[in-house]
Amino acid sequence: MSGDFTGGILPPPDAGRDEQAPAVARGDKPALPRRFYQRAHTELRDEGHALLLDGRAARTPARAPVAVPHAAIAEVLAQEWEAQAEVIDPATMPMTRLVNSVIDGVSQAQPEVAAEIVRFAGSDLLCYRADAPERLVRRQAQLWDPLLDWAREELGARFFLAEGVMFVEQPAQSIETIARIVAEQPSPYAIGGLHVLTALSGSVLIALAVARQHITPEAAWLAAHVDEDVQAEIWGADEEAMARRAARLIEFTAAATLVRHTWQF
Repeated sequence: MSGDFTGGILPPPDAGRDEQAPAVARGDKPALPRRFYQRAHTELRDEGHALLLDGRAARTPARAPVAVPHAAIAEVLAQEWEAQAEVIDPATMPMTRLVNSVIDGVSQAQPEVAAEIVRFAGSDLLCYRADAPERLVRRQAQLWDPLLDWAREELGARFFLAEGVMFVEQPAQSIETIARIVAEQPSPYAIGGLHVLTALSGSVLIALAVARQHITPEAAWLAAHVDEDVQAEIWGADEEAMARRAARLIEFTAAATLVRHTWQF
């Protein structure tokens, strides 16, 4: 062993090894790795605020050190690892998964990830309005119009509206403005978090409003799910859909935390 513990999903080769045949070989769901450390904590090092497991540097699946630029993010990572019980369940570690993806992925392809974010501006959720029922029409206007006003006044980006699913082409200058705002961010953590916010909300404008602290993550989540909420009010909530939404909210909240600590104004 190198003396470092992995900060990914797999523990070191000799940590908590099960002598029986792997679950995958038996056709079962893979077993979660056992907790192989006693304590998770943080330490400021040359590479940033590092996550340590029993005093040893945690590492990503690609073996990079888990070190982040802000102490508050490192504390969230340590809390996720401390909260693990007998096994390590990645489903309960959204910040760990997000930070790993930034270190191993986004940092190696930041321009490509930024371009993917900008593509949402061409068909942003806030621009496509329902024509019925009236409750949904009113709710969309109530939650979305102020965000479009903010984008026009604060970002300098004007967007056109469409009814239904009919595509509307947005002004090239507005798309270029969004691209410039995203490209100005030097931090891969800000870009990685913004990508998650954009993908989960369907709106780069909602994501930017969170990043620039114009709205809270809670308000952003409500704005992104106004259609679902009105449908649930009219027809009743679907339990499976609500469970999936709750899982997405956990990811959204982690991304919002990451972005709000790393976004540079």
